[in-house]
Amino acid sequence: LLAATGLFPRYALAFNRQAFEARSVADVLKAYGASAPAESRDVVLQAPDIAENGAVVPLGATTTLPGVRQILFMVEKNPNTLVAQFTLSDAIEAQVATRAKLGQTSDVYAVVITADGKAHFARKEVKVTLGGCGG
Repeated sequence: LLAATGLFPRYALAFNRQAFEARSVADVLKAYGASAPAESRDVVLQAPDIAENGAVVPLGATTTLPGVRQILFMVEKNPNTLVAQFTLSDAIEAQVATRAKLGQTSDVYAVVITADGKAHFARKEVKVTLGGCGG
């Protein structure tokens, strides 16, 4: 209803549906028009080694790369790979955090897309366990 009346913020409508429906990391990056991703020490992913509750896994990312336009969080084995997208400007420090649902042990990616269309990533395996015993 708000969208039909024009009262809904235009930024809330500006998301990449194709990326959120993608089933792989490569398909998500293709939807954003980003180059082939390169692993980078300039991207730092904060995620637990073991998640006791896969329904609420804290994730964070920071980077010192210049010209950051977007930070994406992806979970490789989720039905929909992309779990969060943050759009940034030069006025904002490139540091974000969120929570994601992981259905099973999986690689988690933090991908930074810069103004020149280059994609840089950090990856970490997060084990989802019952009771956090690592089994």
